[in-house]
Amino acid sequence: MRPLDLLRLLGLAAIWGASFLFLRIIAPVLGTFPTAFFRVLLATVGLMAILALMRTRWDFHGKLGLCLVLGAINSGVPFVLYSVAAQLLPAGYSAIFNATTPMMGVLIGALFFAEELTLAKIVGVLSGLGGVALLMRIGPVPFDTDVLLGALACLGATACYGVGGFLTRRWINQQGDSLNSEVVAFGSQAGATLCLLPLFVLSVLNAPPVSWGDQTVWLSLLGLGLVCTAFAYILYFRLLADIGPVKTLTVTFLIPPFGVLWGVLLLDEPLSWAYIQGGALIALALWLILRPTPPAQPQADLRRG
Repeated sequence: MRPLDLLRLLGLAAIWGASFLFLRIIAPVLGTFPTAFFRVLLATVGLMAILALMRTRWDFHGKLGLCLVLGAINSGVPFVLYSVAAQLLPAGYSAIFNATTPMMGVLIGALFFAEELTLAKIVGVLSGLGGVALLMRIGPVPFDTDVLLGALACLGATACYGVGGFLTRRWINQQGDSLNSEVVAFGSQAGATLCLLPLFVLSVLNAPPVSWGDQTVWLSLLGLGLVCTAFAYILYFRLLADIGPVKTLTVTFLIPPFGVLWGVLLLDEPLSWAYIQGGALIALALWLILRPTPPAQPQADLRRG
């Protein structure tokens, strides 16, 4: 991997780690649905501007509807769930739970998409679940119903990412014409925006936020929508094209340290050895799941000699 690619990988991890910091600032003030809706709305506007500046051709090859549905699954629902978690958990917890995305992908692939479940992947899933359980039990926040609900919200979001990954491969990448990655990103965020719009309107009509926040909240929203979502999507897809999916997925190892770091430095969240212990088990799970499988050795020709 070139030094520039490694720098971009670290930058992407730092940006996505910061998203949990921003959520901790925004969600307790605006609430669940306004936070998620403004995030995808700003991301859609940001990606629209990027596509215009890059003079990218807006050609969905007849797959606009699929991109919109993928956006609801891969962004709309997860962003709502992470907004819930941000009201219940420290940023470091959410960042570490987010690292279980490949583990969820293994489970969903085996259950619904006929993916092979190897021994290494089974051990990885068990290790990841152990890391989640350990963090919940001995982490700096006492275990209670809120911690359990926040953890379930994070795991629900990673399950959506797992489903979205398989559907993207089936609907977008394996149906002939290849779509421009930035166009897919824009279509998905537009789909998430359309999905969350009625929920946002209902939430504002029935239970509007007590406060619409101050400058800090709205600057955090701009950072979350434009930097952590729109710009991060572009950086992510560029890395996929330049270094391939396996190396790009190693960003999952790097997000939790940044999520914990931003929470400790900027939100005065407590630091605990449980982050290292639980994170280490989840990191082991990621290594077992993401490591390349060695090619099968051809059997020796027994007739020779």
